[in-house]
Amino acid sequence: MCRFVGLIFGVTFALSGLITSATAQTAQPAPPVAAAPSEDGQWVMPTKNFAGTRYSELSEINTDNVKNLQVAFTFSTGVNKGQESSPIVVGSTMYILSPYPNILYALDLSRPGAPLKWQYNPKPDSAAQGVACCDVVNRGPTFANGRIYFTTLDANVVAVNADTGEEVWKTKIGDINKGETMTMAPLVAKDKVVVGISGGEYGVRGWIEALDAASGKSVWKAYSTGPDQDVKIGSAFKAFYDSEKGKDLGVTTWPPDAWQQGGGTVWGFITYDPDLNLIFYGPGNPGPWNPNQRPGDNKWTNGVFARNLDTGEAHWFYQWNPHDLFDWDGINENVLLDLDWKGQRRKVLVHPDRNGLLYVVDRTTGEVLSASFYHAVNAHQGVDLATGRIKINQDKYPLQNKVIRDICPTAPGAKDWSPSAFSNKTGYLYIPHNNLCMDWESVEPNYVAGTPYIGAEVRMIPGPGGHMGEFSAWDIVAGKEVWTIKERFPAWGGAMATAGDVVFYGTMEGWFKAVHARTGEVLWQFKTDSGIIGQPTTYRGPDGKQYVAIISGVGGWAGAIVSNDLDPRDGTAAKGFVNAMRDLKNVTTKGGTLYVFKLP
Repeated sequence: MCRFVGLIFGVTFALSGLITSATAQTAQPAPPVAAAPSEDGQWVMPTKNFAGTRYSELSEINTDNVKNLQVAFTFSTGVNKGQESSPIVVGSTMYILSPYPNILYALDLSRPGAPLKWQYNPKPDSAAQGVACCDVVNRGPTFANGRIYFTTLDANVVAVNADTGEEVWKTKIGDINKGETMTMAPLVAKDKVVVGISGGEYGVRGWIEALDAASGKSVWKAYSTGPDQDVKIGSAFKAFYDSEKGKDLGVTTWPPDAWQQGGGTVWGFITYDPDLNLIFYGPGNPGPWNPNQRPGDNKWTNGVFARNLDTGEAHWFYQWNPHDLFDWDGINENVLLDLDWKGQRRKVLVHPDRNGLLYVVDRTTGEVLSASFYHAVNAHQGVDLATGRIKINQDKYPLQNKVIRDICPTAPGAKDWSPSAFSNKTGYLYIPHNNLCMDWESVEPNYVAGTPYIGAEVRMIPGPGGHMGEFSAWDIVAGKEVWTIKERFPAWGGAMATAGDVVFYGTMEGWFKAVHARTGEVLWQFKTDSGIIGQPTTYRGPDGKQYVAIISGVGGWAGAIVSNDLDPRDGTAAKGFVNAMRDLKNVTTKGGTLYVFKLP
């Protein structure tokens, strides 16, 4: 545990008050209508809508009756690896996607027990398992245009007929021999399927690509590093901060040729504003982890891009963590909201970053309006809003071949990929996150294509208080925490909010919980057969009733000790996560089961 708990919390709350003082005067935010249309009872994409709110207007299940939830049916995915995917529902059919081998199942909700209608096996290359960074996960399928779209671990994008399961097209866009894999859920908007590549820990040069939804052919591709032409930075690019201005920064902010193995992979969730016709997404960490080998800001990694959906042209970029020191990927979700800011209506995105800051950013310009601490941090002192630069604590700077102890937060950050949810009703953001610190030693790696390229020895430890996870409600208007539930292990799965004032999430021990959206009171919980790292969804069934669904199955980076059968005595395993997670093997086992719940 960190040996300076009081100092951490004292600094955190003091800075939070200073940085967010202006926020208290804002009105309750709401998602833009074009990006979050009215409720239709379906859940057709992991994010629920283009705004990424993961909020449902269904309210049959509410704070009074949620305690009566019971199992409606279950279904085995047949794969006992990390289940990070979300079930989606279109009409009377539910679609679930397994981790590798990425089998897609269609379940008939109109019949008792929701029997299998069909399944589709893309038969990905088994060698992809050997280059998957952090378990063989997948974050879900997406429905559009009568088709189900998804990615496979061996870097294929697939379109399947939603009614029959027949393959429409399958496009290979990555190379596992370079360490390129795919784990993300695609965004499908207008006539484009937008996807990105994983593999930053293998020195992959990251990119995002748009495919034609009808044919699977490439429409545009934009890299995260390299010259402006490759990054698709041209006349439309208008950066807000001086540090993002200049020619070919994707080359000049790196040592010679280092950008070619520079990371910036794209594997998080993408949001989309139809009014602006812009997509928003985060390129991940620069490669390698060791910052001493890559002096400079290392553009365009670890930030957020706004791009034109039709052309891929960049409109602006903001870097959360220039010259990333600790593997703080920029891939976390960007929730799109509109709010009143100092008397003016602003279009913003809300981003809880790995660095422990909750950002409110003008999504038309890239200006940071506020950056508030949502968790205990000692590695930096917040953001200078005049320059947009994070203020690093030099005492925690990772020097070569020296162990730096008690760095908070750790490499997976105060929050990793696990998506938050926004409630239109409360105006709060519900954040599943981590409470972890670490010891770090930078060492020199050598780049060999298709092999790990990291350069850091890490050992993670529980953070202040000894627990490793938290689930928090955050008041975006006031810029402060409303309530927090402490969890023994990291809160590694996603959140979902509903108009019934109920919020759902799962724990790594396997508890699926329903909590009061305003107070954090646990109203109901159900023990599943494995730890939960997936994303809950809710829908209106063919019988008119509301259902809630979650896929249980521990794994991912945090749960690799169980899903990958790692030796708990090796604290360096799973890039140092095993050091903190040894006890997980004692409280849960492998699994892969869909659970669906309803009221009696």
